[in-house]
Amino acid sequence: MRRFKIGVVGAGYVGLTTAVCFSELKHNVICYDKDKSKIEKLKNGIVPIYEPGLEELLKKNHQKYLSFTDQPSEIYSDSDIIFICVGTPEMPDGAPDLSYVEACSIDLIPYLNRYKLIVEKSTVPVRTAEWIERTIRLYRPDADFDVASNPEFLKEGSGINDFFHPDRIVIGVSSERAKNILLEIYNEKEFPYPKIVTDVKTAELIKHASNSFLALKISYINMVANFCEKVGVDVDVVAEGMGFDKRIGKDFLKAGIGWGGSCFPKDVKAFIKMAEENHVDFSLLKEAYKVNEYRIDFFIDKVKKTLWVIKGKKLAVWGLSFKPNTDDVRESPAMKIVPKLVDAGAFLKLFDPKAIENAKKIIPPSENVCYVESIEDSVDGVHAILLLTDWKDFKEVDMLKIKKRMITPIIIDGRNMLDPRKIRELGFLYVPIGKN
Repeated sequence: MRRFKIGVVGAGYVGLTTAVCFSELKHNVICYDKDKSKIEKLKNGIVPIYEPGLEELLKKNHQKYLSFTDQPSEIYSDSDIIFICVGTPEMPDGAPDLSYVEACSIDLIPYLNRYKLIVEKSTVPVRTAEWIERTIRLYRPDADFDVASNPEFLKEGSGINDFFHPDRIVIGVSSERAKNILLEIYNEKEFPYPKIVTDVKTAELIKHASNSFLALKISYINMVANFCEKVGVDVDVVAEGMGFDKRIGKDFLKAGIGWGGSCFPKDVKAFIKMAEENHVDFSLLKEAYKVNEYRIDFFIDKVKKTLWVIKGKKLAVWGLSFKPNTDDVRESPAMKIVPKLVDAGAFLKLFDPKAIENAKKIIPPSENVCYVESIEDSVDGVHAILLLTDWKDFKEVDMLKIKKRMITPIIIDGRNMLDPRKIRELGFLYVPIGKN
């Protein structure tokens, strides 16, 4: 089976995971990033993000099938295939910032000395590939290359498994040559999973449509959760009953404090912006976004109703990352809830198994905010526990020992992680979402 020289532009979550996983398949991979300090750490085996299994695979393949560089000449000159995995951050109007994609397109032009396949893996708007090709052609009309789309569907916390065992592989191409190369990379022996081969624009759209639909699903069950609380019904049982319907499915029907992370909020707003530019009414998606934003105030209101007065209360915050098994706090609901509690006069002890250092960059320690190193330290002398990320560590803790350290045994569970019957039998006042 042919092994390629693969260049990966961007050493963020998507780029680094992509590079490491391709190297595990014995492709010769070079990962490029302009951040010299990040590249230096990677060269020394230091992984700047937490992703289960990533560090082990990186160390296994480094200097064998995997290398890192901050020099564009080292990646663009020798690579057969270049995966663009740069950031597309949100701009004030909701549109994605494509300046990094454009810069990458320009940077590689001097090195188009032979045929190269340029592959978008970053989440980009429809027609981005057309702009990449147009940009390159303006400088090099005679260059021999293709631009393809291969959107990533890596979930933080399970990225390596998602790479090697995907639900589907989407390949958007405009030539047989590009199609054959990507189908060879994603060959049946190593990737015996459904492959959707489309034109490039369709592939670009599939990613935004997929993420936005999942966001809709989460917002919907949170809306149902509000109704369940009013009429005395358990939203988890409702979701279970819905999930057995194969047309609906069980995934993403977990009520809580809303979605976050680097993908859903940004991708939903980007899709809305694309729709507006094409004069398509996406009011349904706009409402879903509003429902999600309201979850923060909804939870704060639940804290107020439970504690009566927030000012002066000492609270343990369990979980800062937007989901378990990652140190990513971008758009995390917890990082929106904490400042509101501080503004209300609370004193907070914050704990997360992996995300503390990233959280400190956004919410520094202060008179009202203290970061602690263990679950036990977080509950000493507090009036309540606020459970904001469903790390398994929180489910496995000895709650009787926790209770003895608290002033008042109150748990407000923003993720419906704990068993209401069991936790109440231990003497806790337990307040979940969408149930009594």
